Amino acid sequence: MALGTNAVAAAWGAVAWLRKVPSTSFWPVLRVAQACVAIEVLVGVLLWLGGKEPPDSLHYVYGIAPLFVAFVTEGMRVGAAQREIEEVSGPLDSLPRREQVLLARRIVLREIGVMTIGTLLVVTLLGRAAGALI
Repeated sequence: MALGTNAVAAAWGAVAWLRKVPSTSFWPVLRVAQACVAIEVLVGVLLWLGGKEPPDSLHYVYGIAPLFVAFVTEGMRVGAAQREIEEVSGPLDSLPRREQVLLARRIVLREIGVMTIGTLLVVTLLGRAAGALI
């Protein structure tokens, strides 16, 4: 389930970013995908505590790394927004309304790009973990 939801989120984000259309619906899809990763990691830990061994030792890495990637990309998303804001000279509220809207649009597009790249990495890791089970 985590693999599928993350693939949908990655595709959704990629389309929005490539079209340069800020998508408000991307964020709930992304959050569901991230929640699925957290649930899958929790289930994996519970299985491990119950005595089930993974097919290989790399499965631990590929199973937990997506959660780590999600946290790191969230931090990168915030940094991307801050860099966009730093490029503005003067206080934000002194910008004309149109410039504020354009700034917000650039921030959202940059954030979508960062999160999409992170989600693509999560899909790759989950795909590898799933491949080890087959």
